[in-house]
Amino acid sequence: MSTVRVTQVRSEIGTKQRHRGTLRALGLGGIGKTVEHEDTPQLRGMLRLVASLVRVEEEVS
Repeated sequence: MSTVRVTQVRSEIGTKQRHRGTLRALGLGGIGKTVEHEDTPQLRGMLRLVASLVRVEEEVS
């Protein structure tokens, strides 16, 4: 299974409550913070919601 590295690149200030909750669920809480997750359809949906706030790098393992 492949993994995805997600980095927050924009602030959550001024975004909708739903977007802030999604960032928290991803494990992000500040600009420059990076987390790795297993690539799943649920994760892809979350990333699509906050696409303007994060950078996604795919890693094949």
